[in-house]
Order: sequence, then structure tokens, then C-alpha cells
Amino acid sequence: MFVRVYQQLNDFCKIFQEVNALKHVGLQVNCRIIIQLRFSTALALCLLAPVTLCQDTQSTSPNTSVDRPLNMLVLGDSIMWGQGLRTEHKSWYQIKIWLAQNTGRAVSERIEAHAGAVIEVAGTEVDSLSVDGEVKVSVPSVINQVDRALRNYLDGTHVDLVLVSGCINDVGTTNLLNAANTPEEIRLLTEAKCGPTMERLLRRITSSFPTAYVIVTGYYPFVSKKTRRDLFTRGFMKGFYQAVPGASSLSQESIFKRLIANSDEWYGSSNKSLSEAVRRVNAEFNGTKYQGRVMFAEIPFLPEHSFRAPKTQLWNFESSLFRKLLVMLSVGKILPRTNDEMRKQRATSCKESWWPLPNETPSQKKEKKKQELLCRYGALGHPNRKGALTYAEAIKDQLKTVYPVLGSR
Repeated sequence: MFVRVYQQLNDFCKIFQEVNALKHVGLQVNCRIIIQLRFSTALALCLLAPVTLCQDTQSTSPNTSVDRPLNMLVLGDSIMWGQGLRTEHKSWYQIKIWLAQNTGRAVSERIEAHAGAVIEVAGTEVDSLSVDGEVKVSVPSVINQVDRALRNYLDGTHVDLVLVSGCINDVGTTNLLNAANTPEEIRLLTEAKCGPTMERLLRRITSSFPTAYVIVTGYYPFVSKKTRRDLFTRGFMKGFYQAVPGASSLSQESIFKRLIANSDEWYGSSNKSLSEAVRRVNAEFNGTKYQGRVMFAEIPFLPEHSFRAPKTQLWNFESSLFRKLLVMLSVGKILPRTNDEMRKQRATSCKESWWPLPNETPSQKKEKKKQELLCRYGALGHPNRKGALTYAEAIKDQLKTVYPVLGSR
């Protein structure tokens, strides 16, 4: 009805424009101002005013498209959070800028992802979150992140794009980096945690945000034949090694070879399981206008991009010779530092998160100290600025087929 009224007013003003042109009356008023008034007021003005009320200019059509920014929701673990990266270097931020440039619309993001998030937890989940996403905690789970976001948006149809990563914390990095585990054990664990679990998450996402495009990102191999086998690497890998009771301990060489094999298995199995989960959920939309709206972004990762490799795309230890000498000469009193951008901020947040409480036992204090130390090293092995670019490009490759649709919503 509003469109019909608008057209009538517009036609009415055109008549006055023609009359005004014939009488050469000098006083003119912009008709668009009149049209923006309520119908009754506008009609009264046009009926009672002299013909000079309508300006002799070309009228414009109303903007009937939804005048709002694109809403991008970021869910998942430390990968989508961007562990160790300043905001402007995170992959989701690069996607935000790219979308704005290619759609001509502003992009509004909501970040629910955080380090340590699992896809789901057993039983009732306590809805808590560290003040800093750099601090590794398992909750809110990614499924709970969906619910939190939905409460914020109120209407799930307002979400246009969801970026999500998940399942590595369900598998457990300690399992992936423990050379006592075999590639077969890694495969079985990955298939269990990255397949059906991701399917359940994607169904929750697609039902909660029924018109959004969803992009699931893959992972990468941590260790490769290009990884340096120096003192720092050996110490780091040995720290995760937990020999099976009753079995012979592995040598340093065997540990390294096993970790390479496990990393390759993790990369292949996680890509297969995640892409299969995406395929199965997409199949449920076949024959509808929403088919194909869930996509998998596989991350191209070469051996030289792995941890402590020549062209690594992962955060590492600080590489200055002076620091290395300090660490070695101190006999363990001075620890190596990470080379990520959030090292100092994370150290403060870790200390606050694992601050000792009154009446704690010595064993509890010791455990907290251990967790604080692990927290400080949380960025190790996560994508650095180059790695974040690799993630952003993989996501863009999926978005290139749909961003015109996003821009026209």
C-alpha cells in the first residue's frame, strides 16, 4: 500500500512540475521532502499549496532494500578466534574487510569463538567465559556459542554469514602431540570427534540461522619432515610424550617420526571427516533454495609451513640468538618465549585466570602453576600472520560464488 501511495504522490508532483515549468514561477520546494512526510500531511500540502511546491527535478525511487550491515558470526576454537594475532591480522577480520569492499556494505561481526572451545560437553554446561579469548578454556562450547549468539540477535534470519572451526579440542591436542599414540588411533579418534559431532553442530547452526551461509574451516599438520630437530623442538615434543605403561619408551628419532605420521593422519582424516559432515548436512537442503549453503574451506598446507619449518606459517619460539643463549645458560630458570603478537597480554590474562586462592593445597597450587605456564605458551603452533592469510584466502575461495547474493540481501 505504501508503494502505491508513494507512486500517486510522485505522479501528483510531476503534474505540478509541468505546470510550474509553464508558468515560470521562481519559488520551488523539493518534493522529496514532502513525500517523506506522512501521507495525510503530504496530501494536504500538495492539495492546498500553489503549483510552485514541487521542484522541477527528477524524482528518485525509494530504497526498498534492507538498509543494514551484513552480519557475520564467528564461532569455534582458537583457529577462528585467531590465537596470538592482533585483531587486524585475524582471518575473520580480513574476511570482514574483503566482504565490505566487494559488496559495498558495512559488515558487523560478532565473535563468540575462543581458545580451547570444544564442540559440545556432556551434561549441563556452565555458561562462563574468560575475559580474554586467548586463555584456553573448553566452555562455552561451540554449540553453546550458537545459543549465546541467537539470544543476542533475537532473530536468526539477521545473520548472513557464519564462520566456524571446531573438533580439535574434542580430539585433544595432547593426544595429537603424544607420540605414544599411533596413526590408527589418531584416525579413529578424529573420525569420531570431527564427523558426527560436527554434523550435530552444523544442524544447530543452520536451524538457528536459517538463511546464513556457513563456512567450516579445516586444520593443518603440526609437524613435518621440514620441522627443525633442535633443542627447543625436542624439548617441546618430549613434554607431550606419555609412554604407554608396560611398553618400551620411544627414542628421540622414533618420537619425531611418529609425530610426523600422526600429523599427516590428522590432516587427512580431519579434512575427510569435516568435509563429509558438510556434505551430509548440505544433502538435507537438496531441492531447496538453501542447497549448498554450507561449505568446507580446506587449508592448503605444505611441509615447509609446519611448526619450526623454514617457511613456517605457525607461531614459534622467539628466535633471537641472545634469548636462546639465556635459556640454555640458565639451565631452565629462564624459559623461551613465544613470538606471537599477544604474548604480553596473554601472560597477564593467564596469571589472572590461574591466580591462587586462599586455602589451596600445595598440589592445587602446583597444578595451577602448570596451567598458567601452558596458557602462556598457548599461541605455539597456531597460524601466524602468514597462516591467517592462508585461512582468509581459503575462506574467500568459498565466498566468491556467493558474495553477490550476500551484498543484495
